[in-house]
This record gives sequence, structure tokens and C-alpha cells, in this order.
Amino acid sequence: MKTILAADIGGTNSRFAHFESNQHKVLTLVNTKWLPTTGAKSFPQLLDQLKTSNFTLQPDKADIAVIGIAGPVEHNSYSAPPYIPWAVDLNGDSCSNTFKHSILINDFVAQAYSCRSPIGKRALKILAGQMLAEQTVGVLGAGTALGKAILTPTTSGDFLALPSEGGHAYFPFISPREFSFQEFYREKSGLQEITGNLVVSGKGLHYIHWFLTGEKLEPEEVSARFTAESDTLAWAAKFFGRVCRDFALEAMTRGGLYIAGGVAAKNPELLTHENFRAEFLHSSTMGGLLAEIPVFLMENQDSGLWGAAFHGQQVLQKK
Repeated sequence: MKTILAADIGGTNSRFAHFESNQHKVLTLVNTKWLPTTGAKSFPQLLDQLKTSNFTLQPDKADIAVIGIAGPVEHNSYSAPPYIPWAVDLNGDSCSNTFKHSILINDFVAQAYSCRSPIGKRALKILAGQMLAEQTVGVLGAGTALGKAILTPTTSGDFLALPSEGGHAYFPFISPREFSFQEFYREKSGLQEITGNLVVSGKGLHYIHWFLTGEKLEPEEVSARFTAESDTLAWAAKFFGRVCRDFALEAMTRGGLYIAGGVAAKNPELLTHENFRAEFLHSSTMGGLLAEIPVFLMENQDSGLWGAAFHGQQVLQKK
């Protein structure tokens, strides 16, 4: 039996999980622990908080630690994420003796691996299609920001996840009314580059609702007011569908498109709204292809932990 410490370090929360992997490649979740990311002044301090909590696995006892983080990763060991006030350096003096074996990966690389974990197999189908084996899988999701990654099978029978920072690309507004929203967002936020990170995240719900109604509400307050007639819901669903469509075409996700992240998991009506389906399928040239791509919702908010553990299991099997 091998033990795996999985972590998902996000802009708001940091999640940790204790997994076990047996000789039959069965992953078992033993325990989880959530800690506020901003409650620590550094990654080592966050680990100290984990050690003194009721978590069932001490970091130095795990056979492997796989840590997903919301930012670009260098050399599988370093990241200075844009939405977290501190960096993670697994080779630094304060971390070098913390783990037996550790790997740092982008958080949506972890989400990509989760598509082939038990959690991915239980994902909720949102749009029907024909999933093709041995084809590229896409995963995206919004929380504090918008994450993307793709998963591709390898000749050895494993899976390789490839990172992306596509959430920092400009969001494609396409109508005069949407251009007005773009200018509103710029004026109210003081930002000139309105990216996907800003539109389909929790922050986006805040600005969409403010633009349409004049009310300044927190994202949780906005989603609490979602009804079938909600203009805010209609706009947010349309924008989410557009992001998903563009990514499905860019990555040719014939193996399926999976949606993770807190915004969709907490507000599944964004994906079941007619505007999501209509926008996802809207293409004068590729509508037929899009109709063949199945879309799934990863409802479990610990999906990133399962993905990190799945990757750790793959690495351990090669040792």
C-alpha cells in the first residue's frame, strides 16, 4: 500500500487529501483538510498549519506528494502564482526536507488527470455526444480565475496532462451590448485587459449583475438570486458556453470536455441553461463537430485532489 499526499493550492482555499493506492491501482480517499490560503503568510507556514491539524497524513510520511497550484510551474518545483501572495519552491531550504518525493503541477493539470480518476467517471453529462477513445480530453473551470488544460493518452498506456494559461487571454465580446459591458467593466474595475479570468469567474458574476441591474452584490449573493428569468444567469451561461466552445475547438476535445471549478459546481444552472447549450453549439463552420463533443460537469469540488493523486499513482508505478 502506497500513501499519497494530494494538494490543491487555490487563490481562496487550499485543499489537502490523504490517499492510498493498492497493488490493483485502486485509489482510496482517506481524509481531507481545507485551509484558507490567505490564512498563511507562506507555503511552509501553510504546511505547518496542516501538520498541527487533525489531518491523518504527515507530509514527510507520504510516499509521494503531488501539489497542484493556481499558476504556471517551473521545473516541477517552483511557482509564483498570480492570485496568491507567496511562491512555492519545493527545492527551497524550508521545503527541501519536508517530503520524501514531491511534484508541483498546475492546478488544472491536476483537474485534467481527475478526468480519468473515479471522480471523472462519475461526472454529470451536460451535453450528449460521442466520446472517442484515445482522443484529446479538455478540462476547464472557473473559481477565483479560469483554468484550462488538456489530457492526452500516451503510447505507454498512461495519460499526459498539458498546462495552459489560456484564462489570461482576452475574452471575446461580440455585440454592441457586450462591448458596453466591456467598457463598464474597465471603468468600474480600473482594468483595461478584460480576460476570461475576469468574466467567467466569481468576479465576473459580480460585474455582470452590476452592469445589468445596477446592484453591487458579492458572487454568492448573485447566484442566490438565479432564476429561470434571471438576465444575469442568461448572460453568465452564454459567456460560459462561449469559453467552452472556443476551448473545445482549439484543443479538438473529441475525448470529451469536462468542466470543473467552484463556479459551475456551485451553480450548475449555468450549464443547464439553454444559453449555454446554444452558445456551445453555435458555429457556422463547426456546429456539426461541436454537437459530437460530450460535455460533463465535475460536481465534486475535490476533483483536483483526485487528479493529483491519480498522477502520483502513475509516477509511483514507474519507480
